[in-house]
Amino acid sequence: MDVFQLFSLIGTIAFAVSGAIVAMEEEYDILGVFVLGLITAFGGGVVRNLLIGVPVTSLWNQGLFLKTAGVAILIVFVLPMAWIHHWKRSEAFFDAIGLAAFAIQGAMYAVDAKLPLSAVMVAAMLTGIGGGMIRDIMAGRKPLVLKDEIYAVWALAAGLAVGIGEMKATWHLIVLFLLTVLFRMLSVHYKWKLPRRKYVQARSGENGVES
Repeated sequence: MDVFQLFSLIGTIAFAVSGAIVAMEEEYDILGVFVLGLITAFGGGVVRNLLIGVPVTSLWNQGLFLKTAGVAILIVFVLPMAWIHHWKRSEAFFDAIGLAAFAIQGAMYAVDAKLPLSAVMVAAMLTGIGGGMIRDIMAGRKPLVLKDEIYAVWALAAGLAVGIGEMKATWHLIVLFLLTVLFRMLSVHYKWKLPRRKYVQARSGENGVES
């Protein structure tokens, strides 16, 4: 197992556990917990494959990752709640590892398919955040990756670096991975947010004309 398979394995565990915890927060049964956990871990990769033309059935070749995600979900389901609360305190770090590993993985898939830079960046973003978005939608929540801290931007940035750079050497990819994790954690610590603007419904003036 090379270093990126290890990072991807850690990310798979982090995303699977994240989906399982959200399912338990929404009081899903054990089937719902497994479904949401697996979708969080693999949903982004499936969407990416659809985008860049990789057969979706390639998911079934990831036996180690599927088994690992399943075991992680089962463990979370039976763990005492105190342990789950402890996990959630360090969740952002493992989530950052998953984001970085999956974003770089998605970008490399697109580069290997000889797709343009825009597709490489989108593939990186969807691989990194797609599972979390599907998870939130299925749980009836607003996708947090588009609402709270800067998240998707770091996946796009990783995709940009892979798309325009000569990321052939392993150490190049490791440096990019570490930088993505670092900036993700900085955005969590300092609560960096993208600019936003709230739409406010115009009120009628005294003369009955909307202002």
